[in-house]
Amino acid sequence: MHTVTIHEAKTHLSRLIQESLEGEEVIIAKGKTPLVKIQPLETAPKQRRLGGAKGILVYMADDFDEPLEEFSDYM
Repeated sequence: MHTVTIHEAKTHLSRLIQESLEGEEVIIAKGKTPLVKIQPLETAPKQRRLGGAKGILVYMADDFDEPLEEFSDYM
């Protein structure tokens, strides 16, 4: 366990995050009173993959982009 002050945490945040990712428990304290603990997320969010819907669109009507009859009053 590693305890740091708020000032030290602001100064060395990236280092403290790296220590937390490596398994070190990092506590941020105000004076001698512990306030928060930095810990990594259980699972990192998945990266989005481009082209994930490829092959899903099976059919598109020829008049897909034609104006709708219901909106003829507005044109």
